[in-house]
Amino acid sequence: MATITDPPPCIGVVLAGGLSTRMGRDKAMLDWHGRPLIERQLDALRASGVGDVRVSGDRPDYGGIADTQPRLGPLGGLAGIADAVAVDVDLLVVPVDMPMLGAALLRRLRSEHPQARGLRCADHVLPLRLRLDETCRTHLKALLKQREPHRRSLRALQQAVGCEELALDPVEAAELLDCNTEAVWHEASR
Repeated sequence: MATITDPPPCIGVVLAGGLSTRMGRDKAMLDWHGRPLIERQLDALRASGVGDVRVSGDRPDYGGIADTQPRLGPLGGLAGIADAVAVDVDLLVVPVDMPMLGAALLRRLRSEHPQARGLRCADHVLPLRLRLDETCRTHLKALLKQREPHRRSLRALQQAVGCEELALDPVEAAELLDCNTEAVWHEASR
């Protein structure tokens, strides 16, 4: 039986709804050792111990959940997930474009500081563990109404919920290589 101090269940989320404008092609479908990058990220979440994984973005082949408000970046994706998940849960959120991200770091992010409303890796907005509850949903809805993009950001949501940071060692920090451009992608995929 769960107690009041037990964290809620966890759902893994791969953010894969962006336009990939800096890359110039769909990042989720980039070939990573013979498989699409999106599948690599789903596998990393499962390997971290998350049984329920979702894809944020209009990706029918992966059961993707379309953004309720398109072109609002990660917040739009999280709003779609929030609409699809009616109960309080922890979301373990990863971007589709971090191919070096490993299961061990995701396990740390999932398990450390269990009572935190949010936990991110030091100096990074993603990956992220986010407590999706009434408070978070309220902040998310308010931020989506902001007209200025910097006020409608994942960083703003993290600040609103009081996100904590997880210190990383240099090996873990190297896992957070964000492949947004062709140059970085080619470097990472060597």
